[in-house]
Amino acid sequence: MTILLRMGAIILIAAVVFATLGPPRYRPHSPLGQNGEHALAFVLVGLAVGLAFPQRRLLVAAVSVVLIGLLEIMQLWAPGRHARLEDFLVDAATACIGLAVAAAIGWVAARWRGSRSR
Repeated sequence: MTILLRMGAIILIAAVVFATLGPPRYRPHSPLGQNGEHALAFVLVGLAVGLAFPQRRLLVAAVSVVLIGLLEIMQLWAPGRHARLEDFLVDAATACIGLAVAAAIGWVAARWRGSRSR
C-alpha cells in the first residue's frame, strides 16, 4: 500500500510542477479561481505526501515549504509565468494543511486499529 501512496504522491507532484512551470495554455482552469486552484492542488499534494511518508511528517513539511518556494522562484525563468509571494503563502499553507489532515488520518487509523485489537 505504501508504494501505491508514494507513486500517487509523485504523480501529483509532477502534475503540479508541470502546471506551475509548463506553458500557461496547458494549465487547467476551474471556477475556483487562481487561489482556489492553488489551494486544491497543494492540499492534495500535502495529503498524498503525508500519507506516503508517515514517519517523517515534520521533515516532509519543512522540505515541502522549501521546495514550494523554489518552485515559485523558478517561475521567474518560465515564459509567461510570474513568481508571487501570495502564491507561495497559499501553496505552503495548504500543503501544510494537507500534511496535518494526513497526520490526523494516521492518528485516527492507529486508534481504530488499537481498539480493534483489544
